Amino acid sequence: MVAFLKTTFTIIFLVGFIIGSSGNVFIALVNCMDWVKRRKLSSGDQILTALAISRIALLVLELLAWWISVFNKTFFVEGNRLTIINIAWAVTNHFNLWFATCLSIFYLFKIANFSNFVFLYLKWRTKQVVSGILLVSLYLLVLHIVLIKTSFDTWIDGDKQNLFYNSSFLNYAQFYRFVLIQNLMFILIPFAMALTAFLLLIFSLWKHLKRMKQNLGGSRDVSTTAHIKALHTVVAFLFLYIIVFLYHVVEIWTVELKNTLSSFLVKITVITFPTGHTCVLIWGHIKLRENLFKILQWLRTWFKDGELWGP
Repeated sequence: MVAFLKTTFTIIFLVGFIIGSSGNVFIALVNCMDWVKRRKLSSGDQILTALAISRIALLVLELLAWWISVFNKTFFVEGNRLTIINIAWAVTNHFNLWFATCLSIFYLFKIANFSNFVFLYLKWRTKQVVSGILLVSLYLLVLHIVLIKTSFDTWIDGDKQNLFYNSSFLNYAQFYRFVLIQNLMFILIPFAMALTAFLLLIFSLWKHLKRMKQNLGGSRDVSTTAHIKALHTVVAFLFLYIIVFLYHVVEIWTVELKNTLSSFLVKITVITFPTGHTCVLIWGHIKLRENLFKILQWLRTWFKDGELWGP
């Protein structure tokens, strides 16, 4: 039974990796080809491309961590390797979360309509606002890296080189719980910003629908459609974000359990975020969706031709 579950979780993980990496490579390639063709790329597509690249890196890192956990469990015996892996994860996850948050904020300023002076001031300077958010996030990233490096250096200097396979595993579990709490603190900030963008989009849509009902009897217009599409993207982001957040909370309280199945489940949960949100982004983006249909149509034709000309 345990072997069956391990195999099932492994298949789910690998399928999630293939879908997620393929989707993000697709986004990056479509936008890069569009940039080469037109010699320009919209701000939204720039953020989307950066997000796709960061998610490719995150997915590759998750695949590497999975491979190590299955085929080379002694890899983390050396404490410096564990430090490097944690810093690499912090960097890739940081850009994954912050680019997705910036995309939500970009949609907010592009679509929402408020008469508030502060909102209008920021709306007119959307590029500067997004750039400023990314610069501030870099400061937070440096702080996060310093905390991780300091924490692991302190642990290593305490004569505990054999982290996973010594008699003091419980002490290490307590230390790793502290590291997880640090990670949780740093993912709360972009989550709060994305949640704020979501609530403002909801409020803007409510005001717009109320205005439309008074003037035109409630028929749907372009602005309403844009609001709903943006909300679909942000809702998917927040929903998957909450899953990752809960994963961190559960991992903090169950870190003492050396359970292989729970480890596989954690990896599946983590890979769900960049994979699921990427699928939503492709489906909600007209250019990406049209290019996807073209590729699927080409593949369908190619397979049919292969059947016709095959032996």
